[in-house]
Amino acid sequence: MAQWERLNELHSVYAQQLHELYDRDGLPMDVRHYLASWIEKQEWERATHDPGFAMVLYQVLLENLDHQYSRFVQEENFLQQHNIRRYKQSFQCYQDRPCSLASIMLWYLAKEMEIIDTANLADQVQRLKMDQSPLQIDSHQDLERQMAGLRNEVQCIEHTLVCLEEQQDEFDFKYKTLKMEVMADKAQQSSVLQTLINKLNQCRKTMLSDITKLLDRSGELQVVLVQRELVDWQRRQQRACIGAPDHVGLDQLEMWFTCLARCLFQVLEFLNKLEELMGKVSYEQDPFLIQKPDLQKRADNLLRDLLKSAFVVDSQPSMPQGKNQLVLRTNVQFSVKTRLLVKFPELNHAMKVSVNMDRDTPQFKGSRRFNVLGTDSKALTMAESQNGGMVADFRHLTLKEQKTGGGGKGVSEISLSVTEELHLINFRTVFELSGMSVELQTSSLPVVIISNSSQQQSAWASVLWFNMLCHDTKDVQFFANFPVATWQALGEMLSWQFLSATQRGLDPSQLDMIAHKLFGKQENYDTCQISWAKFSKENSADGNFTFWVWFDGILTLVKTYLEDMWRDGFIIGFVSKEKVKRLLRRKLRGTFLLRFSESIKDGGITFSWVEYTPADEPDVKSVRPFVKADLTQIPLHEIIRNFQIMEVDNIPENPLLYLYPDKPKDQAFGKYYVDKCGDDSPYLKYIRTKLVFVSKEDPVAAKSPLYTDSAEGLEGLDSENDLCGQPADEDTSLKVVETLDDPLLSSTASVTDNDLDAFIDNTGNFVYNLTDLLPVGDDANDDLALQMFSIGQTQPFGATYQ
Repeated sequence: MAQWERLNELHSVYAQQLHELYDRDGLPMDVRHYLASWIEKQEWERATHDPGFAMVLYQVLLENLDHQYSRFVQEENFLQQHNIRRYKQSFQCYQDRPCSLASIMLWYLAKEMEIIDTANLADQVQRLKMDQSPLQIDSHQDLERQMAGLRNEVQCIEHTLVCLEEQQDEFDFKYKTLKMEVMADKAQQSSVLQTLINKLNQCRKTMLSDITKLLDRSGELQVVLVQRELVDWQRRQQRACIGAPDHVGLDQLEMWFTCLARCLFQVLEFLNKLEELMGKVSYEQDPFLIQKPDLQKRADNLLRDLLKSAFVVDSQPSMPQGKNQLVLRTNVQFSVKTRLLVKFPELNHAMKVSVNMDRDTPQFKGSRRFNVLGTDSKALTMAESQNGGMVADFRHLTLKEQKTGGGGKGVSEISLSVTEELHLINFRTVFELSGMSVELQTSSLPVVIISNSSQQQSAWASVLWFNMLCHDTKDVQFFANFPVATWQALGEMLSWQFLSATQRGLDPSQLDMIAHKLFGKQENYDTCQISWAKFSKENSADGNFTFWVWFDGILTLVKTYLEDMWRDGFIIGFVSKEKVKRLLRRKLRGTFLLRFSESIKDGGITFSWVEYTPADEPDVKSVRPFVKADLTQIPLHEIIRNFQIMEVDNIPENPLLYLYPDKPKDQAFGKYYVDKCGDDSPYLKYIRTKLVFVSKEDPVAAKSPLYTDSAEGLEGLDSENDLCGQPADEDTSLKVVETLDDPLLSSTASVTDNDLDAFIDNTGNFVYNLTDLLPVGDDANDDLALQMFSIGQTQPFGATYQ
């Protein structure tokens, strides 16, 4: 591929580097573009030290600019006429120093190669990240070599055909000459003619043999492209739609498909040329007459099959504001992109792609039907893709449910839920070139269509399950008889959900905890299997919700509130309570870790820490999990930073000192803190309030399983036990504490002395009971009771900032 073409196909990041390169005044980008082929073929290095040769190149450059000017005059392109004339005038300054111009050209070409090399290196690194196997790399290199060999064979046959045509002209001339000559010996005349015919016949046989071999190789390569490479790409695209970090670029496939298609088109041209030669000269047992029809049919079938496979869905259907691909909502716009892998610039804007819904797909009892609204026909163009591929980009389609009911002949009696219905979006176009007309069609991956956002979670579960297990992308009956999933496949898919949402997947220990939750204690989970019902329909033992609802709730919580901490590896998250106790048992006092709650539907996170009894026994404690309502008000890192326990003497103390295994808390979370202090503090003149979580320890209840797990273990934390004979929630209150500097600056200035006596505590803080301000999580009683405080701080009176 030419260097300039490669540059035009680079990612937008490198295209920007190219624009910056040509922002200089040395070489206009228009000149580089219109004279790209000529510029790249010249020996600019030689011209830098050969003034005579440099002058020749300089003169040819000006002539080429004149040709471009004439072209734009014919096209009536006034703007480009002006630009080309201005560029030619600017090059006049090199008339006396053509070597300088050669140096400039050489410099620009070298800089372009640096950009290409950088892009290639980045692409190689990206492919390594995608865990591309060495075997796959070797197979691609081998395929590339075979494609190069195929192109060479085509060139050789093209040369042979020219020689054959010259030989046939020679035969025709000699044949007519001999016929005109009067020869006494007729036998000698016949012998000469027979020799000429034999020679011509042998050349024709050789030509046909070469074309046969070329078709054999083309057929073998087509099998590799269509049945291996294209199928592998389709599977990678399926996986990528559900979060897998697979490479789904089509540039390499497009190059291979285009190369093979061009070779087959050239074979058809060769065969047409043979038809022409046969029309001029033919004879008994002419191999052209005998073998050409079969070769013609074979080449035509190969090309048609290749073209039918080359029409694909580049980007699967998705809503612009949607959470996931392949989940569409009625009356909400979505986009989808199709692509023809056979790239012929002459077909730009010539092929129209139409879109329709569920044509020729089986129906189920009560299944819905939809109409596609919007611009349902677009041209395949090269302008709508970054690399110049033949693309039809549908950006403003919507779906509307048909009012006509289901039923009728051919309708299955199986009934599926709305989020188990799978629908296909179909695309059709017609390829017409060089007398060949082929109808092409392709379909999207199955989509799930919802009418309400409350169905999103269940619909995405269906998309995950289908694309994890099903390789038949047209199997819309998948959920009528769906297979079970192995733990290996499920664990990998669950890890992809975190990887795609936060750039950090699940590690083996986290996956083991999830497997234990699903299958119980097993020595090896590789042989375990899970059904669709257990994944998405049946409630788990920990609560009135399914496994998927629990997992997706945690994922949403992490993505919304905890992404940085998760990505930095500070959240262990998926870890059982028993393992928490084992991990913290031998750690320093104040060592804590973060884990997800197993009994909260929409996701909850808590921290557990270790203390030591007077007998030097480890005592692991946990707090009630924080849910969306908590994290919306206070970030988790601020909760950890300011969390305090009210000891027996009402002295607040933060028990969280070291993030597991042994990292000081502020060293781990310090980069998240946003508070300013000292002269930069914005609170020098005003009272500063801060919401913090504080747990009040009752000396009588210090050993309650609701507070510590030393008596009954961590599992006891999820029980409905009472604290000191009272319901736990009655001891759990949300409070705001303020220290007032100036009554004139506070809305509480009007509080009377008696009121103050009613609220003041022994630390001089004002305490207000705000228990009902925040909702309590589903498992509010499973861990240490919480209180929320707002600590008022003033400056300058020596107050300590929390």
